[in-house]
Amino acid sequence: MPEHGFPHGPGPTPYAVSVLDAVAGIPAGRVLTYGDVAEFVGAGTGRTVGTVLARYGHEEDVPWHRVVRASGEPNPAAPAEALRRLSADGTPLRPGGTRVDLAAARWGGRLSAR
Repeated sequence: MPEHGFPHGPGPTPYAVSVLDAVAGIPAGRVLTYGDVAEFVGAGTGRTVGTVLARYGHEEDVPWHRVVRASGEPNPAAPAEALRRLSADGTPLRPGGTRVDLAAARWGGRLSAR
């Protein structure tokens, strides 16, 4: 399990670490939905994954932008930044460029180790 630097108070719970590790394993150009991450971790819901990312997603080693809504919409807290990062990753977007093409970009393989 990787070490995360959390200078702003206590570190994350074991569940949060599991979520952060799963998100860190999503390769560039691919995405998972919030619900996909919860399913992979084996606990919680898409909403709890979103809560973890809202609290700890600012850490440098967390590619928070690779987790999207089931509609393909990026993180609602920072959609422009998420789309910029997704584009830089080479993630396929739908026409109009405001949503991820989930049919092409959804990660179905094993999450890579960091």
